[in-house]
Amino acid sequence: MPRRVLQGTVVSDKNAKTVIVSVERRVMHPVYKKFIRRSKRFQAHDEANACKVGDVVYIRECRPISKNKRWEVVTAAEASVTANASAS
Repeated sequence: MPRRVLQGTVVSDKNAKTVIVSVERRVMHPVYKKFIRRSKRFQAHDEANACKVGDVVYIRECRPISKNKRWEVVTAAEASVTANASAS
């Protein structure tokens, strides 16, 4: 089963080998038919501690690493390969 890949912005890098990534999506309001922004924060595993606050990163689903971490930071090249494989 393909792993989901999301794009988001790093909002915190205070923890060791962990970053908090905020992912925004646009949904249509059911009554007013206007697009509104919804965001969700994910804890992602960053093995090299390379990401800093404000970076735009791709995160990919992975096995549970801790109580709250189920995502890992991937490079743009890996993300495009995963996205292309799931689209096929």
